[in-house]
Amino acid sequence: MKFGVVVFPGSNCDADCHYVVGDVLGQPVEYIWHESQDLAGVDSLILPGGFSYGDYLRTGAIARFSPVMRAVETFARRGGLVLGICNGFQILLEAGLLPGAMRRNESLHFQCQDTHIRVESVATPFSSRTRVGQVLKIPIAHSDGNYYADEGTLRELEEGGQILFRYCDSQGRVTAAANPNGSVDSIAGITNRQGNVLGMMPHPERAAEAQLGSEDGRLIFESILAYLAGKSV
Repeated sequence: MKFGVVVFPGSNCDADCHYVVGDVLGQPVEYIWHESQDLAGVDSLILPGGFSYGDYLRTGAIARFSPVMRAVETFARRGGLVLGICNGFQILLEAGLLPGAMRRNESLHFQCQDTHIRVESVATPFSSRTRVGQVLKIPIAHSDGNYYADEGTLRELEEGGQILFRYCDSQGRVTAAANPNGSVDSIAGITNRQGNVLGMMPHPERAAEAQLGSEDGRLIFESILAYLAGKSV
């Protein structure tokens, strides 16, 4: 089971993702440069956080046109697993692989802090190692993480079971005070309709070892591994 970590100019969480997959989980992993379209042998892709192309124009707007994204779109539409974290989530939105858009945080400030998110569904390749209602402690670090979608899209996300994570307090209560960026409906992560593409603003790679203060993010990577292992049987 091989992972690919896409690297754009300005990515700064690529090494963190590579480390978690390769060193913490002991899985084969390689970097994929933004000019490459070669995804041969890759079973799961990660679009990491950072500031692709300096976030010029709009977060993810330029990265969406990178050569690698043509391959990512084909990979996703064929059922390949794609995890977009923070800037990776923004890129997936710009590419149309996920619905909705990102706005500036309500505070208009960069938010870097631990957050709690509640698992809303376990029926995805990214959440099978969790429980519905389970609270995960995973940090955020972004200025443009205020997820927005119109009422029709939100209804479709809800009915399709595509809202995977919501911001909450440590007890699992979804409140305005627990929402760090103003995201509509406290949304922290969504999937596409097929369930094979996940975008999330919190950084699971920064919560994969006890010395970092939480190992909850590791559950997401372990869920991906369990899914891929099941496919190979």
